[in-house]
Amino acid sequence: MKLVWLAVVAMFAVAVPGALVAQDGIAPESPVGEVAEEVTQAVPEQEGAYSPMAPTDGVGMPTAPQDDMLASMTFQEQYSETGQYALWMHDYILLPVITLISLFVLGLLIYVIVRYNKRANPVPSKTTHNTMIEVVWTIIPALILVVIAVPSITLLAAQYETPPEDAVTIKATGYQWYWTYTYPDHGEIEIVSNMLSNDDAIANGEPALLAVDNRMVVPADTPLRIQTTAADVIHAFSVPSLWFKQDAIPGRLNEKMIEGIPEGVYYGQCSELCGAKHGYMPIAVEALPPEKFAAWVAEQGGEMPGAAEAAPAAEGEEVEAEATEVALAE
Repeated sequence: MKLVWLAVVAMFAVAVPGALVAQDGIAPESPVGEVAEEVTQAVPEQEGAYSPMAPTDGVGMPTAPQDDMLASMTFQEQYSETGQYALWMHDYILLPVITLISLFVLGLLIYVIVRYNKRANPVPSKTTHNTMIEVVWTIIPALILVVIAVPSITLLAAQYETPPEDAVTIKATGYQWYWTYTYPDHGEIEIVSNMLSNDDAIANGEPALLAVDNRMVVPADTPLRIQTTAADVIHAFSVPSLWFKQDAIPGRLNEKMIEGIPEGVYYGQCSELCGAKHGYMPIAVEALPPEKFAAWVAEQGGEMPGAAEAAPAAEGEEVEAEATEVALAE
């Protein structure tokens, strides 16, 4: 009887690995467990699998003036070609011109106050005009405007450049108070994006009031065709670090291009007053390398444009191969 009982216990231990527990609470080793562990170790992590990218502090997000005094004098660091040109124009053309003009006018005001006050000039001047001064203050401002106009027109034209045919199309639709992103080139993927609570955002290492549960994922270094519209009231899709801002109007589809941007996370917000929670519909754009973007598309149930074209070709090759085999058999 004892032998039968031991046999039953042994069969149970083999059938259910880990059912027997040692005195220290650790399950005894099982050959099945060892094989499973070897298989687990032999299977590497899937290359290109998507995982949300951690943001870099100070990149693609606003900087507090108390942390950087110069941040309040200029724009955010720019990561698109158009944005970099605009930042250069602001920092090296507009800002110096504005500063010089302001200092010059301030100097004139101080000079007039000191030179022509009642004490220094008891007898008022009877000068009515000065032709040379009038010519100078007409020509110099005109030249300054020309200097500003040339890069301004170049920047304006760049902002409305037509996207190339291979640009990735993403449609952003504004709702009260969240965004949805549709990918018509990748099987009509639709992503709903809501703001995270402050606690969740901070736990993820993201800025409060800017973090979202689902980001607008895009391929890095690839032209983007961003289309905007709205389902209820007027919104505005704005990502300052990408130099992008476009109205989202119900019944209308606006379109604008973003040149290829580097890998990273870039934050924005709705920039059109749209109701009570206008300040709580942020935007987060995540630029991934191509293989990571393809993995993300697959996880969302979509497909890359090239894959849809390759499938019929592969089917045709199989049919042709079968026909060849039949012909050889005959």
